[in-house]
Amino acid sequence: MNCHPTLCGMLVDVEEERLVGVRGDPDNPDSRGFLCIRGQASREIIGNPRRLLYPLMRARRGDEFTRASWGEALDRIADRMRAAGREAVGTWSGHGLFTNNYGTRVASHLVRRFSNLYGCQWWSPTMICWGLGAFGLGLTGILETHTKEDMGEHAALVLLWGANLASQPNTARHLVAAKRRGAHVVAIDVRRTEAAAQSDEVFVLRPGSDAALALALLHVIVAERLHDAGFVARHTLGFEALAAHVTAYSPDWAAAVTGIAAERIRDLARRYATTKPAMVVLGGSSMHKGSNGWQAARAIGCLPALTGNVGVPGGGFGPRHGSASHGQGLNNDLLALDRRPPGRYGPSQMPRVTQALVAGDVRVLVLFGTDMLSSYADAGSVAEGLARTDLLVSYDLFLNDTARRFADVVLPSTAWLEELGCKSTNTHLYLMPKILPPPGETRPVSWVLRELADRLGIRDFYPWTSEKGPIDAILDHPATGHATVASLRAEGGIRALAISHVAHPDLRFPTPSGKIELYSERARQLGLPPLPVYEDLPAPTQSLRLRQGRTLTQFHGFYDHGRALPTLAAADPEPRLWISPDDASRRHVEDGDPIRVYNERGEMHARAHVTGDVPPGTVWIRDGWLGLNALTDGGAVIPDEAVEIFGFSGGQASFEAAVEVQRV
Repeated sequence: MNCHPTLCGMLVDVEEERLVGVRGDPDNPDSRGFLCIRGQASREIIGNPRRLLYPLMRARRGDEFTRASWGEALDRIADRMRAAGREAVGTWSGHGLFTNNYGTRVASHLVRRFSNLYGCQWWSPTMICWGLGAFGLGLTGILETHTKEDMGEHAALVLLWGANLASQPNTARHLVAAKRRGAHVVAIDVRRTEAAAQSDEVFVLRPGSDAALALALLHVIVAERLHDAGFVARHTLGFEALAAHVTAYSPDWAAAVTGIAAERIRDLARRYATTKPAMVVLGGSSMHKGSNGWQAARAIGCLPALTGNVGVPGGGFGPRHGSASHGQGLNNDLLALDRRPPGRYGPSQMPRVTQALVAGDVRVLVLFGTDMLSSYADAGSVAEGLARTDLLVSYDLFLNDTARRFADVVLPSTAWLEELGCKSTNTHLYLMPKILPPPGETRPVSWVLRELADRLGIRDFYPWTSEKGPIDAILDHPATGHATVASLRAEGGIRALAISHVAHPDLRFPTPSGKIELYSERARQLGLPPLPVYEDLPAPTQSLRLRQGRTLTQFHGFYDHGRALPTLAAADPEPRLWISPDDASRRHVEDGDPIRVYNERGEMHARAHVTGDVPPGTVWIRDGWLGLNALTDGGAVIPDEAVEIFGFSGGQASFEAAVEVQRV
């Protein structure tokens, strides 16, 4: 329901238009019957008493919402959009909009098509999640990923670098298969995660030091001549510059930065370089929330290149959020990119969106499936900007904190099972049939956008005659075999994609040179270091480095932080901050104590989880909680002109945070 890139197949039991059960689909080629707690809890969306069923409006923020008709709500939105002017209107899609079409992005494509034809602000949702890490990989050139099946069948060494499997649990089965074959598994993270139980070695490093570790591994590989000289000569650019550059990043230097002993770093470098094939499963979102995140991806991206672990089964990079297999693709024609009128458009850069709201440059904001306050860094400034809008619209399944505080209009969304959808993993395409009638007056996003387009005079927004039209248009691509809703139905709703399980099998790379660029001239031209570097973290004003990530119980701020679904609310009822015994003792905090977590930006309340699974000086919390991002830095990480050079946005804010903890 809310995972990517692996997803899970589900079978549902329906009696007389009533959902009575949800279970894993044993015939699903990706999940083979597995269904985690999030999928099990999905049954609680349907028939939920907290569900939004009718449009709501209020005259002033702070007042109670009252029920409105769709006509009243849409007329109010369209009137305010016209009054503000199209360039002062913004649309923003969160991951909640994608739950019925992960991987195919049907709803997201329709929002973008609407925004292009109308000529309003649109910002790429990738900047909220995986885009910044992929930006670092893109500069090097290894963006495609191997499938989980290839990892299970061929990898002899797997580095789980910032990947804890909580957000893609289907990968775990293939990791176990690799271990049964004798593969060595190494987990690298800022805490002992769920992946540690599946690992032969665990490296717990200091937050923000991933780039330092990667550079030290490169140092050893080059210094001990463990690199694949033939592959490097044929398929990379800039080896001599990189070799000279990494002499400064010795394991002894890295030990002081990472907290990992120099000899362990040397041993890991030798194991990675001499074990063939070796695969890195790189973290998608949480690894890159903090300073140096994209530089870590840039440095890690050089490791497969130096060792020749590219274009071979079991090598390269394993499944990663937002990544694609070789050959995977969709038809993007319906985005209408060529029909976007000239205008003053802001970049897909998180801090620029916040600044535009605070400055009043965006007067009307239409949010689709997102709790913006919980997902944007520097939530205090975001709240200031949201308060200055003339109209804020929230389209969602449930009320969330952003809607409660700032929405003027709330629109009720249809859910999984109540609309036609289509999902894609990195290996398969899945039809999501509509099998239940939408409750109340809930409507799919395509209907909402069509109604707004009619009111605003946007011609040709929806040239299709049915809800199948946009899906058929998106699937018209060689990777899907030019699938249609009709052909998928005829095949039982599942089709294997025409992809390679091995990434970059043609050894061609999306860089200016067509090679893997260890030295990136493109980066230099953008004002960025042309070689991967480690930069010291900002001097902390507090003593504990805060990091956030995923658990098996939650994903982002979905379903009002999971509180709307009883199973998830019971499993994870409140924020819990992981803190080491030493740090807790110094603050007279015991396990289970209520605590205040604070810094110069803001504060939140949580409960202490005292554990040796985080090292002294580090605290960790599940992402998505309200108040968490009041603590995080909203500054830009890369230049505006760089954020969309790869067709997705790397415009994530820093999210860096150091905090103090106090018992309350």
